[in-house]
Amino acid sequence: YVALGARMAPFAGYEMPIQYGKGILHEHLHTRASAGLFDVSHMGQALLVGPDHRTTAAALETLVPADIAGLGLGRQRYTQFLNEQGGILDDLMVSRGPDPADDGKLVLVVNAGCKEADYVHLDLNLPDGVKLERRDDKALLALQGPQAVAVLARYDEAATAMGFMTVASLTIGGIPVFVSRSGYTGEDGFEISVANSDAVALWDLLLSNPEVEPVGLGARDSLRLEAGLCLYGHDINQETSPVEAGLTWSIQKRRRTDGGFPGYRRIMRELAEGTLRQRVGIQPQGRAPAREGTEIMDMNGELIGEVTSGGFGPTAEGPIAMGYVARDFAGVGTDVQLSVRGKLLPASLVPLPFVAHRYKR
Repeated sequence: YVALGARMAPFAGYEMPIQYGKGILHEHLHTRASAGLFDVSHMGQALLVGPDHRTTAAALETLVPADIAGLGLGRQRYTQFLNEQGGILDDLMVSRGPDPADDGKLVLVVNAGCKEADYVHLDLNLPDGVKLERRDDKALLALQGPQAVAVLARYDEAATAMGFMTVASLTIGGIPVFVSRSGYTGEDGFEISVANSDAVALWDLLLSNPEVEPVGLGARDSLRLEAGLCLYGHDINQETSPVEAGLTWSIQKRRRTDGGFPGYRRIMRELAEGTLRQRVGIQPQGRAPAREGTEIMDMNGELIGEVTSGGFGPTAEGPIAMGYVARDFAGVGTDVQLSVRGKLLPASLVPLPFVAHRYKR
């Protein structure tokens, strides 16, 4: 990465590329227009292994609110580990491989900063017969953008047939990989799990395509903010419920009816009665960005919330932010004020995402 001009910085215990030589703005816009390649190997990859899908899914469902039992072969689902108060310990992706021979195995991808705590949480709560297997031998690359599918299809045509939130085993330049059609940018794209021993060769192979350029964590953050996607430890945490965070869509109907996951009472109460606060999109007026921690005021100067993520949106062509405000002020179109460097700056609440998703449906 240094040879590619990367500026490196510590992140979640890893030395990570924040940006490459052409800068965050270029990397962001290139991903939206073509294909950006991210190394996200700091994420935690693991397997849950049980005797059959029903048993493994039931074990995981005691910790998350998603319908894992109903997860079909070759499908992926987003969910959250919850505490007993309904707060989010971490958010994660859960996949069931396409091969019936792997019945009983679930693939987990968790956040880098939470993975050690997540693994302890799983070890303490899994029943006999279901075990956690860490996959520290795996790297993870993300190829994101409208040209991502054309690039992968040069090596394995099966990539073209994949739909959003499906998984498949592919072969890229002779390298076996496990691929999901998903990502963290709002664009069409893929996350590619590969053996550590093959990771550099796969990175170099993908980067040899003219559409592909390397992208660091800086543009990853601006891309996910424009897409209205939560970042753990900022937009969601152990006090935040999925309902407050606008993640109700990730709790399927059967789980709302049957329960059996931590925080069920709080979540059902919030679904029925509403929450005290709600995650919202914020459009500051002018050019000054509202960073994390910025206080949100009503038009009378009363504190009603706080920004949890904010910055400049290159595709949105201006400052954008997300945060939480009291429910009575959470309507789209509400005028608010942001306390930026001692000044109250005007802003309004807008729908999320700031830039429309372009997933392959």
